[in-house]
Amino acid sequence: MGKTITIAIDGPAGAGKSTLARRLAGRLGFLYIDTGAMYRAVALWARRLGVAWDDAARLEQLARESRIELGPDGRVSLNGEDVSEAIRDPEISEGASRVSAIPGVRRALVEKQQQMGRQASVVMEGRDIGTVVFPEAEVKIYLDATPEERARRRMKDLAARGVAADFAQVLEEMKRRDQRDSTRADSPLRQAPDAIYVDSTGMSEDEVEQALLKIVRERTSNGKEVTN
Repeated sequence: MGKTITIAIDGPAGAGKSTLARRLAGRLGFLYIDTGAMYRAVALWARRLGVAWDDAARLEQLARESRIELGPDGRVSLNGEDVSEAIRDPEISEGASRVSAIPGVRRALVEKQQQMGRQASVVMEGRDIGTVVFPEAEVKIYLDATPEERARRRMKDLAARGVAADFAQVLEEMKRRDQRDSTRADSPLRQAPDAIYVDSTGMSEDEVEQALLKIVRERTSNGKEVTN
């Protein structure tokens, strides 16, 4: 292709962004960038170093110094170490939400994300991709689902990793994270005015993937080539 294409997928925690963005990138032959994994990596590094998740100055320093690499298979490397499993721990998920609310951390990681996006066609997912990281993205999608549906999906993910969890607690944590993400001062979670809203409640992964491919096909000629 003569130019790179950016597909931005935003939405709340547990909406299925990571799974669908990875599948979409595979179908299109694009680079998949899980921005949430980057915040998780910073939270993990901070925890290992004993840095509090509200120490803004130190966390910004860690975010800038971190060497985060995202593999095409969804693997995540932090400073040369594969931390793909470690960053999915429920405690680190909570830490990532707190760390991501720090403006300095967001600025540092947004710079890294923008650099990645300039080098290749990408499917990038997160909570501020279409509004802050790539407001000029060719395709913007806001992927959503009810809190109950998202909590059920999170329970399924945890069970697959052998982690026991209580549905009511997971649901409460989901709502708490929604509140924190949508009300933070810097880059709050919100739908970009030109983003297409997709409610995945009750839909299978295959059905959501087809819906997203249809949107891409309508917005870019590349989508037509890939899905024909």
